[in-house]
Amino acid sequence: MDAQKNPTTPKGIIGSTEYVSIGRLGHYENIPAKIDTGADSSSIWASKIQITKDGLLEFVLFDEGSEFYTGKVFKRKNYKVAVIRSATGEEQIRYRTHLLLTIKGKKIKALFNLSDRSKNNFPILIGRRSISGKFLVDTSIKSVPNPPKNPKTSPLNAELKKNPREFYLKHINNNSNND
Repeated sequence: MDAQKNPTTPKGIIGSTEYVSIGRLGHYENIPAKIDTGADSSSIWASKIQITKDGLLEFVLFDEGSEFYTGKVFKRKNYKVAVIRSATGEEQIRYRTHLLLTIKGKKIKALFNLSDRSKNNFPILIGRRSISGKFLVDTSIKSVPNPPKNPKTSPLNAELKKNPREFYLKHINNNSNND
């Protein structure tokens, strides 16, 4: 019986960050992933995304600058598109397809949005739909260490502490004459 329908079925416990594997043959192992119960869907860093003349979706995972890049081309007949709204409200159309995901030894089929996550701290984001009924998330557990802090933040906090009003006028309020 499905764990979602039977609340007594034991669920694995995962943290807010985990190392995961993608694919049946272990093409991609120990990839850092962020578990985000606030996100509805999952997303994976993909590049060279295109639709062939035959209507197949082709893509590679990660990109040449990534330590996880292998150059393996994935081809899919079954795919969809979705309109995704970012945290800033910007809408984008993204391709979606299923990939086999392994978390803590448990294999699950998960639907992923293909996107450029090169600027994100984690190349994979796993949303609640992928883990619902399968895992419990303990946010005190972090299997992947936090990435280094952004070096741009420290001087900004020092400037804020020095004079909060001037900081606001300079950085936050784009039109400082309306004061």
